[in-house]
Formats: sequence, C-alpha cells, structure tokens
Amino acid sequence: MLLNHVSVGTSNVKLAVEFYDKVFATLGIKRAHYIEDVAAAYGDNFEFWVGLPSENRANAGNGTHIAFNAPDQVSVDEFYRVALAQGASCEGQPGLRPEYGESYYAAFVRDLDGNKIEAVHL
Repeated sequence: MLLNHVSVGTSNVKLAVEFYDKVFATLGIKRAHYIEDVAAAYGDNFEFWVGLPSENRANAGNGTHIAFNAPDQVSVDEFYRVALAQGASCEGQPGLRPEYGESYYAAFVRDLDGNKIEAVHL
C-alpha cells in the first residue's frame, strides 16, 4: 500500500467524531482510536484521522478530496443521505460517473469543516 494514513483538520473534534461515526457506519468503517478533544482515527489497515491542527485554525485543502470504498451502490446512497442529515454539503449527488469508469458510482460531500470526501463503488 502506498500510504500509511491520511489526516484532515477539524475545529471541533467532538462534532467531527459524531459526524464521521454516523457517516462511516454506512460504509462499514469503524472508529479505531480516539484521543479526547484531540483526534480520532477510522479503519483497520489504512487509517483516516480527523483532528485538531497543531497550529492555527483547520481549513480544507483546495483541490483535495479523499475517496472511501463502498461495498455497493446502496451504501453510496446511504453515505450521501446520512452525511447531508449530519450537516454536510453536497458536492455531487450519488450516480454513475462514466468519465471515471463504466461502473464508477460515487457521491461527494463536504464535511462540517469543508473537507471533501467521496464514497465510491466500482
């Protein structure tokens, strides 16, 4: 595997954990670590961290997004629905994206801090 982990910043760890616990449950991803009021990690082999930045305020990367594998198209739909219900903003409704591949089915949202995340089923 190319990467060990990915981390995004948040300005409120408690709210971010509530968001990601619910959104990632739709993809079968569980929280693996929690450092109270500092950070949380998700996944077993490849960890996704969300936490307070070491300096200054958290801000989302311009042009950056992170895609998570979904077991099926229904999970992509549920990811999108739950994310919006938790306060995420839409960056692309669930659907086929033939420009990325014939069976590429995905949805894109921005989390509470503006980080762009995607659920994809191939």
